[in-house]
Amino acid sequence: MKIKTYHMALWPVLIIMLALIPKVGPYYTNLLVTFAVFSVFSVSFNMLLGYTGILNFGHAIFFGAGSYGIALALKHIDGLSLFPALAIGVLAAVVVAAILCPLAVRLTHSFAMWHLAFNLFMVVLAYRLKEITGGEDGIGNFRIPALEIPGLNPISIQGAYDHFYYFAVIVLGICVWLMWFFTKTPFGQVQIGIRDNERRITYLGFKVSHAKAVIYIASAAFAGVAGSIYTLFNNLASPEGSLLVFYIPIVSTVVGGASNFFGPVLGTAFFQVIEEMASRYTDKIELLTGTILVIVMLFAPTGIIGLIKKGMSKMKTKMTMKGKVASTAKVD
Repeated sequence: MKIKTYHMALWPVLIIMLALIPKVGPYYTNLLVTFAVFSVFSVSFNMLLGYTGILNFGHAIFFGAGSYGIALALKHIDGLSLFPALAIGVLAAVVVAAILCPLAVRLTHSFAMWHLAFNLFMVVLAYRLKEITGGEDGIGNFRIPALEIPGLNPISIQGAYDHFYYFAVIVLGICVWLMWFFTKTPFGQVQIGIRDNERRITYLGFKVSHAKAVIYIASAAFAGVAGSIYTLFNNLASPEGSLLVFYIPIVSTVVGGASNFFGPVLGTAFFQVIEEMASRYTDKIELLTGTILVIVMLFAPTGIIGLIKKGMSKMKTKMTMKGKVASTAKVD
């Protein structure tokens, strides 16, 4: 009961801290927006890996679909509002997922590699279709609509880092809550059942392929939100940096801990701190993160969350043993 009360007390503190971040300045504000984007992207990836037991090497496809979807919409549709544009970005990711879904949910051993191949195909396509995607230059310098809230004057977010920060953090925060809620529903238990024993779920009367399709499309939709927000943040949709987008959710989830919902968030924060510190001394950031990933997979396969839980369990055992020894001494 005390632990639950403690957790409840932390939420107002966290909200106040997030609300005050823009007061620190644009550097840390933009850093937190980047962290929020890739946290949502990594958590959406963990809906497949950690909760359903599906490794997807092509999750960046949906991030890219959301990115190009919103960029093309804002570039070619005059007078388009912000939320409809965001919806188009998400819809683009969902449509791509729906096209891949019939084949994807039936694959088992080749699921990861098939998505890796398709991810590379989509990157090549983005470079080749210059008339649509802009090639290596991408799609940029488009108008970002003002945020329209009923009863209030339109709020400009283009060029206003603080306004964009609040918009992005609220939207991405809602996405994290929706994904967390998704895992707590009865369908979330079906996810875990598919991961642990797919045959048992079939015996219980569930259509595993249909369940996988729902999870697959849902995770794609949230990845599309992350890609759309990131494109608005940079005012650019480009295939440059596709390798970075490819490996971020994988390493963040594995290092943070796929067994816990907030593991990918912790992993994203960990690597962002590492990147900020290491970039002052070297430009070999990918080599460093790859080395950390290998070390974690070898010596801490449950990730940072697993190490924390293990440490807390040992501490609790020691305290229990000390309590027993103390009570025995009192009796004597």
